[in-house]
Order: sequence, then C-alpha cells, then structure tokens
Amino acid sequence: MLYFIKKLTMKEIYTEIEIQAPDKRVWKILSDFESFPTWNPFIRRISGEVREGAQLEVQIQPPGKNEITFKPTVLKAMPNRELSWLGHFLIPGLFDGEHVFVIESLEKNRTHFIQREVFRGLLVPLLAHQLDTNTRQGFEEMNRALKMRAEQLEAVGKV
Repeated sequence: MLYFIKKLTMKEIYTEIEIQAPDKRVWKILSDFESFPTWNPFIRRISGEVREGAQLEVQIQPPGKNEITFKPTVLKAMPNRELSWLGHFLIPGLFDGEHVFVIESLEKNRTHFIQREVFRGLLVPLLAHQLDTNTRQGFEEMNRALKMRAEQLEAVGKV
C-alpha cells in the first residue's frame, strides 16, 4: 500500500536534445541567468547565484498558463556538467520539484542536454495532467531555444 501511495505522489518529466555546440557554451548560456528573458520561453527569469546552497528566485511560464514564481535551493552546480535545484510549494511535502539540467559532452562540438524534474507530494495526482502537457511542453520549448542559441553562437564563433 505504501508503494502505491508513493507512486501516486511522484511524477517525473524527462526531456533531452542534442546540441551542435561544446558543453562549455551550453553551460555558459544555462548559467547566465541575466540573459534568460531574452531567449528562454519557459524559465522567464532567474536571480541568485549559481552555487550549491544558494537560494534562487525562479519565474516560469508554462505554455498557456500564468507565470509562477518560487524560491528553490541549488543542490548541485557543477560547471559544464550539472545544475539542479529543489523547490517547494508552500510547505515541503505538498508539491516539491527537483529540477535537473545535465550537460554531457559527446564530442568536441556536440552536447547531449537533459532537462528533467521529479515532482513529489500530495498535490502531484491533482496536477499530473498539467505536468504531462503544459510543463513538458515548456521543457521542450526551452530545450529547443537553448539549442538554437548555442548553435547560433557556435556559428559566429562566440563563447
């Protein structure tokens, strides 16, 4: 019974994309929070430091939905490799999200980018459909925008 309840109160979204640019360029774009409003259709704004333990202020806008602002804590900030944070809605256990960006170097100018989030909490079953549709679409739109930005910068030779 406990396994069934745990499974109901957990959901993962997993997206990935291949980018024709070096991992360092992808990291530079991902960790340049100030530029997010100019290119990112999903995460509209982030403020805070890219360091473990730092608190961020993140504003997202899933397609077709209103903006949502939350204040997650950075769990990992490994340059050129991974950035992750953990956020909560109101109180821990109600609706928590561990958001992870993984950057894997495939070759000199090829990168595999993964964006995923594991949601846990009592509200997950109520929000599951929205997570599968609007939130997943937001991840995919962001992935494509990151790819476009990294590949454009690669084409003009900017780091």
